[in-house]
Parts: sequence; structure tokens; C-alpha cells
Amino acid sequence: MLDLARLRVLVEVAHAGSIAAAAQRMSFTPSALSQQLAKLEREVGCRLVERGPTGVRLTANGRVLLGYGERVLGDLREAELAVRGAEPQRVAIGTFSSAGKVLVPEALSALRRRHPTAQLSLVDVEPPEGYGLVTSRDLDLLITHRYPGGTLPSATGLHRKRLLTDPLRLVLPAGHPRATGHIGLADLADQDWISGGLGIPNRICLDHLAGAAGVRPHVAYETRDYEVTLALIAAGLGISLVPITVLSQIDTSRLAVRELRGIRPAREIYVVHRKRPPALVAELVALLGEVLEPSPARDSPAAARDSPA
Repeated sequence: MLDLARLRVLVEVAHAGSIAAAAQRMSFTPSALSQQLAKLEREVGCRLVERGPTGVRLTANGRVLLGYGERVLGDLREAELAVRGAEPQRVAIGTFSSAGKVLVPEALSALRRRHPTAQLSLVDVEPPEGYGLVTSRDLDLLITHRYPGGTLPSATGLHRKRLLTDPLRLVLPAGHPRATGHIGLADLADQDWISGGLGIPNRICLDHLAGAAGVRPHVAYETRDYEVTLALIAAGLGISLVPITVLSQIDTSRLAVRELRGIRPAREIYVVHRKRPPALVAELVALLGEVLEPSPARDSPAAARDSPA
């Protein structure tokens, strides 16, 4: 039978991304954790991790065992809570950056007012990561997304609910010569684009949409940060596709915001939690929905309406 403590080491190392980071989190020395991993590999008879100068990468067998380890740890933590017979007074949230700015603060503030002694925490988790953290109960709630052209990870054993459909808009510098009339992606083949690097969800989306239009976008500036993206656009350096939730929070006077001709791309924002969430988690999910209710026209908020050329 596998040693549970060593299985937890594998899970912690996978979540932390390196032996050193996991050792710090678990209050062990890196050499001690490395020895535990080596013993676990001997127990299962195969390599579980590939060690590199910047961290570790799980092998195919390591990823298989990680999935089981996350479920085992999550079930044990849930069993402990069930035996105690008390609802946990904590909510640990993982979210991507733009949702952390736009959706989460108001909902968390409302939850804090209702439950002033609850332990609330927040960590940055860029999609598609984070599902395993919910399975293992390191996170109680994950806010994640899927862009056009991307796929959703498996949510086996979890509950996933779409919270919001967040339309994408073409954003150009104010006064850009292409910012008049109806614009299609084929009209922008000669433009400098701003997007994430290869494999980043918004880059996958751009390549997917452009490919369907028969063009290959020239990505001159690579960043996944929408604040940087919008600053570059305002400086006249390029164009991009930006979610309306991001545009609704900023001054767009130096930008031209347009719908694309013939398509209505949108990213989908989801909440993910265990199938029987504690009352505080369910309450927070409801509060996130209430944050969106006052904006039935979120598809075209005032700050993100098509601005005149």
C-alpha cells in the first residue's frame, strides 16, 4: 500500500512547482522531500518527476498518481470535517487576475460583512490550472475561464457552473484608420497585435479566430496582462481582443472599441467547487451572481460601448 505521507509530498511538489517551494510550505528541508519522492518512486516502481534547474515536471505516471493523490487528500480532509460535525468557517479562493479585480472584491466584501470572523484568502491561479487544488481541498472555490478555441479541463468529482459569458471586443488606438465601419479579422491582417505568448488562452483564441478567417495575425507584443495590453494600445502600438469586463473598469477615451463583423467571440467564466460545498462557499457563489445582476447590459457597459472614431 502506498504511504500517504509520501503521496502528499507528490501532491505538494506538483502544486508548488518545485521541491524547494513545497519544502518551504511543508516546513521540511528540500533534501528530506527529495528523499520522500525517491522512496515513493521505488514503491510504485517508476519515475514520477523529472528534475530540472527551474523546478520539477511530472512524468505521465506522475500525473496519473497526482490525480489519485488529490482525490485521496480531499476526501480525507472532508472526512475530518464530517467527523467534527462543524461547517468550516473559511473560504480559500483561486482566481485569474481580471476576475480578481472585477468580480471578486465586491462579493468577498459582502461575505465579510455577513461573516466577520470567517477566514478568507485569495491566490492567483491562471487557467487552466487550479482544478487539482479544489479536488485536494487546498482551494474551496476556483474562478476560471475558457476562451474560444480552448478546452475545459476535466472536472471529475467537482461541480462546474458557468457564471458569466464575457464578450470580447476589438480594441484599437483612438483615431485608428481601421476603427470605422464594420471590421472583420481579414481586414486586420497587416496589423500588429498584442496578445499572450504561445499557449496562453487569449493567444489560443486569437489564433483560432484568425485561422477561421483565413489570416495569420502578427503578434508583435506578447503579454497576458490586460493593463499592459491597454497601455500599449493607447500608445498606438497595436490592437487586441479584450473582454468587456476588463473594459468596463477603465477610461476608454484613448481607445476605439469595436465589435468584429460576423462573429461574436466571448470567454466563458466559471466557478468550480466540490459537489457538496460548505455553506460559506455556496453563499459566496450566490454573491458572485449578485455582483453581475445589476448589469443586465454587461454585453455593452457604458465604459465599453463602441466609441466614435
